[in-house]
Amino acid sequence: MRKIFRIAKREYKVSVQTKGFIIGLVLAPIFMGGGAIVMMLMKDRVDTTAKKVAIVDRSSLMAEALVEAADNRNAKEVYDEKTGKKVKPAYLFEIIAPNTENPASQRLELSNRVRNGQLHAFVEIGAGILHPGEEPQTSRIAYYSKNAVLDDLRQWMSWPINNHLRRLRLADAGIDEAAVKDLFNWLPVEGLGLVTVDTETGGIKDARRSNEGEAVGVPVVMMMLMFLMIMMSAVPLLNAVMQEKSQRIAEVLLGAVTPFQFMMGKVLGGVGVSLTGASVYVIGGIIAARRMGLTEYIPYHILPWFFAYMLMGIVMFGAILTALGSACNDAKDAQSLSMPAMLPVMIPMFLIMPVLREPQGTFATWLSLFPPFTPTLMLLRQSAPAGVPLWQAWGSLIGLLVFTVLFVWAGGRIFRVGILMQGKPPKLPDILRWAIRG
Repeated sequence: MRKIFRIAKREYKVSVQTKGFIIGLVLAPIFMGGGAIVMMLMKDRVDTTAKKVAIVDRSSLMAEALVEAADNRNAKEVYDEKTGKKVKPAYLFEIIAPNTENPASQRLELSNRVRNGQLHAFVEIGAGILHPGEEPQTSRIAYYSKNAVLDDLRQWMSWPINNHLRRLRLADAGIDEAAVKDLFNWLPVEGLGLVTVDTETGGIKDARRSNEGEAVGVPVVMMMLMFLMIMMSAVPLLNAVMQEKSQRIAEVLLGAVTPFQFMMGKVLGGVGVSLTGASVYVIGGIIAARRMGLTEYIPYHILPWFFAYMLMGIVMFGAILTALGSACNDAKDAQSLSMPAMLPVMIPMFLIMPVLREPQGTFATWLSLFPPFTPTLMLLRQSAPAGVPLWQAWGSLIGLLVFTVLFVWAGGRIFRVGILMQGKPPKLPDILRWAIRG
C-alpha cells in the first residue's frame, strides 16, 4: 500500500502543481456552461430593422385590423420607455389587392420581392376565415417567408388575427362581447410540489411552488459537474500511461513496483485530482449561491451521494482507461480505444430530458441502476424535486461498488499484459481476452 500511495502522491502533484490544472479549473465550467451563458446574454440581442409584410386579404375582414394591431404594438414595444433605445423591430404592413384571376402569379411576384429584400414576408388570408367549418378550402391563412417556421412575426400575428376573428364571430352571432368576457379568461395551471408535515411544529406545510431552476437547473448542474470531474480526472490517465509506456518510463518503474500497484497508484492520483477539483467547485458554488440569495437551491442532501458516486466512478473508469492506455503505443491507438470506454459517460448526457420528465419512471429507474450509468443518471434523479426511494439509492451504490471492484480486477489483468507489450497494437477482442484469461 505504501508504494501505491507514493505513486498516487506523485501523480497528484504532477497534475495539480501546474498552471494547466488551474487554467483547466477556470476554463472547464466556462466552456461547458458557456453556451447557456451566451444564450442568456444574447436573448435580448435582436435585429431591430423594420420588417415589412405584404397582406393579401381575400376576406376583406382582416387587413385593417392587422395594421391597427401592428401600430399599437410598434408604439408600445419598439422603443424602451426609460432609455428611448430601439429594442425591437417595427412591423410594417402593406395591403395588396388580391389577384383573383391568377393568384399563383401574384404569389410568385411577392416571393420575388421577399428574395430581393423589398419585403420580409407576405401573408395570404383566405376568403372563408370567418366560418372555417363551412368553407375549409378557403379558410387558410398562409405566411410566406425565407424562415417561416422560426419567424417571430408569424407567431405574433396569430394573436391579433384570432382576437379579431373572435370579435367578428360574436358580432355575427348577435352576442355582446362585454357580456361574455369571462368566457375567454385564460387561467394558468400552477405547478406545486407535495404538501408535507413540518417536523418541528407538526403542522401541515403549504406546498412549494415548482420552478425550472429547481426542477431542471440543479439536477443538470450536478450531472454536468459529475461529467466534468470524470473527464478531468479519469480520461487523462489513458494518455499519461500511454506516454510513460512509449518513453520506457513504465519499464523503469516496474522494476520497483508490481503492475497492479502502478495502475492503482495512477488511479488514486486521479481520485485526488477529482476531489480537489470537486471541492473547489462545490465550495465556490455554495459561496456564490449564498451571495446571490439562492441558498434554497443548494442540494446539501445530495452532496454526500455526489462524492460517493464520483469516487467510485473515477476508480471504475480510471482503472479501465489506465488499462487501455497500457495497451496503446501512440495517440492514434489511444483515440480508437478511448471512445468505447467513454460511451457509458457520454450516453447519459443525451438522456437528461427524458429522465427529468419522468424521474420515477421505469425507463429512468432501470437506466440509473445500471452501474456504468449510476454516477450520472442516479445523481440526476436524486437532484430532481421528486427524489428517489432510499432503496434505489443504496442499491445503485452497492451495484456501483461491485462493478468498480470488477473493473479494477479486469483493468489490473489488462494492465499486467499490456504495459510491457510493444509492437503491433492489440485489438479490442485481444484486450477482452486479457481481462478474462489474464
